Amino acid sequence: MKIAVPVSGQQIAEHFGQCREFYIYSADTETKEIMEELQRSAPPHEPGILPSWLADHGVDTVIASGMGKRAQQLFSAYGITVVTGAVSSEPRQAVDEYLKDHLKTGSNQCTH
Repeated sequence: MKIAVPVSGQQIAEHFGQCREFYIYSADTETKEIMEELQRSAPPHEPGILPSWLADHGVDTVIASGMGKRAQQLFSAYGITVVTGAVSSEPRQAVDEYLKDHLKTGSNQCTH
């Protein structure tokens, strides 16, 4: 499984669409452990590009604080699960909690 998290200043970015960096984690779903962490710079901002870019990286799931409905629809079209409202501020911690079914989420922080 591959899980992507938008990051800003080593924290989960509040606004997915403006994120310039992603951490992509490879995880073992049986042991529920993170196997690898990669940092990737996002491509130049262009509407709709991030879902295809992350799909090209083999991402299955995105954990975000906030994400607009259109982006969520595009991820769905690629078969990528989206989790919004992530409360954990550190990306690795959020992924670890997600794998262990303990990720706390609040409301989607995006209003568009």
